[in-house]
Amino acid sequence: MTDFQHQAIRLTSMQRPETWLESLRTKAADDWLAQPWPTRKTEHWKYTPLQNLQKTILHAWGREEVPLLDTLLENNLAPLNAYRLIFIDGVFDPFNSSKLPAEVVQFSKANEDQQAVVLKYLGTIIEGERHLFATLSNAWLDDGVLIHVPRNQKLDKPVYIVNVSTAAPVTTNQRVLIVLEENSSAEIVEHYFSADPVQQGFVNSLTEIHIGDNASLQHYRLNLEEEQAQHIGAVHVDLQRNARLRGFAIALGASLMRIDYQLNHRGQGGELDLQGVYVPRNNQLVDYHTNICHWVPHCRSNEAFRGIVGDSAQAIFNGRIYIHQHAQKTLAELSNKNLLTSSKAEVNTKPELEIYADDVRCAHGATVSQLNTNARYYLQSRGLSRSEAEVMLSFGFINELLEQIAQPVVHDYLQPRLAALFGRDNSLNEASSLLGDSNG
Repeated sequence: MTDFQHQAIRLTSMQRPETWLESLRTKAADDWLAQPWPTRKTEHWKYTPLQNLQKTILHAWGREEVPLLDTLLENNLAPLNAYRLIFIDGVFDPFNSSKLPAEVVQFSKANEDQQAVVLKYLGTIIEGERHLFATLSNAWLDDGVLIHVPRNQKLDKPVYIVNVSTAAPVTTNQRVLIVLEENSSAEIVEHYFSADPVQQGFVNSLTEIHIGDNASLQHYRLNLEEEQAQHIGAVHVDLQRNARLRGFAIALGASLMRIDYQLNHRGQGGELDLQGVYVPRNNQLVDYHTNICHWVPHCRSNEAFRGIVGDSAQAIFNGRIYIHQHAQKTLAELSNKNLLTSSKAEVNTKPELEIYADDVRCAHGATVSQLNTNARYYLQSRGLSRSEAEVMLSFGFINELLEQIAQPVVHDYLQPRLAALFGRDNSLNEASSLLGDSNG
């Protein structure tokens, strides 16, 4: 039993949870204390050190009076025409949030029918033994966001959930539950960023998604925190018959950044497209673990992640596709490509296929490479500096995935911010914009 586990349980007594959620919290707290702490011998945490997290002091929850961050929000938010929910250190900010439709509600404000939806689906997708911090999320549960789209309905605007971490030493437990009934559809953007380069808190986030028969969801998860941040998060999804999910994830890296995707095909005819980009630099760490399970026949999955790792940063990618013996006629592909821009950068990639059916079409692969020197020399011969050439080649490596982002505002928001990561001056940003123009 670690000090971190004891501190985590101590924090539960400092909350004011809804009574109708108490049974889930109590069971999760017991499970949290009973589960062993991950070590380097734990396969799913082999390359992700948790020593610094164990030394972290878990402070109180966020203040009820959120600080005024109007200018910061204006400069950092994507200009989406959306239903917007702002959370600062885990505390809802009604002043900067939108008026919400009936389909979007906080757990604490849910009526009896909405409470019934939460109780039916919350905590039903996760595998507690495999996802220790999902268990912790349940133990810390006191509020969250429910997005419930009824049968044959479509949200008229995206839902934009913004989570801001300040320099305050606070603990944040962010919880989202998305339930799409039969023939419904929605678009959700989750955005995490830091208000200050100094980060002293810890964020634990969990999004659970139920996509009903013939329903469709576009889901974006943007982890754009500062380097000192510590964030462990997860997205867990059940897809029913003919359900469709198109997901995009991006992480810039932090002192600890671990994101798990657990995706389950529960009904025949489901379609899943998941793409991701990670760009750690300096001494940052990014860890993506994805697990796609085909439990039924006639489903399709396509997963592609690309990473650019620079300086002394470290990236981990573990992508697994599991094909059950009854999941015949499955089509599944997994690709992970990595570009190292420094001799000190490190990547550990492990694509996995576990197949128990005999009538499937599956493929997986991973690459780790450096910048193509011939291509760089060619660009330099055309008048670009070496730095500009490296920016263009790096952007070309991830631009294929960026160009497939279905939401144009998200695409236009991310591209210049990614350019700024590579450039130390305006000329490098201009080089990346040239690449954007050539693709337009």
